[in-house]
Amino acid sequence: MIRVVIAEDHALVRAGIRALLEKQGDIHVLGEASHGQEAVELTESLRPDVLIMDIMMPRLNGIQAAARLQEMKLPARTLLLSMYSDAGLVHQALQYGARGYILKSSVGDELIAAVRAVAAGTTFLSGPVSEIVMDNMIHPSAFLRTGSPLDALSPREKEVLQLIAEEYTSAEIARMLFIGEKTVEKHRASLMEKLGVRNMAGLARMALKYHLTGFDFKNGGESR
Repeated sequence: MIRVVIAEDHALVRAGIRALLEKQGDIHVLGEASHGQEAVELTESLRPDVLIMDIMMPRLNGIQAAARLQEMKLPARTLLLSMYSDAGLVHQALQYGARGYILKSSVGDELIAAVRAVAAGTTFLSGPVSEIVMDNMIHPSAFLRTGSPLDALSPREKEVLQLIAEEYTSAEIARMLFIGEKTVEKHRASLMEKLGVRNMAGLARMALKYHLTGFDFKNGGESR
């Protein structure tokens, strides 16, 4: 039996994935998470074989959560779901420990195949994603040009940037990350300097533009 945890911030999507998985005789859903930090905590406590996670999650996005799990040396294998086949995202996902990357547009039978492959220790990529990886191998110099300004940020700075984009206050960010409020403010100043922006709205636009978060501050804070 393959034991999984589902991490997706939309309850209806989460329910649909769960229903699809539970129709299979060899997959059992242990639990569900609605944000990246909760996904890490559930994976640590429930010890699933596979963590199925949306790449655009609040609190920690899918790549950050995968990196955290890799640091913790947990045995669960991460399978990311994404709307984007962006080369930079694919590269980061694989670099930080994801064992699968599939597009939401093809979720269905492909998700079941991906769960089984990842649980067995095999890497599984959607067709368009696999093409990106192959192009990277054949034309590595072209791939290097797909980098973003966010590549210059530390993992902690990316966490702070995502939370700023999700409209958390400095005090709230400090509590979430177990750091001082002054440290958050220092990170914010550093982010503005590194990214060449002058205000919080500029930081939020950068986070959204480069897919660090799906939180759209222009549309009432809806996650995409």
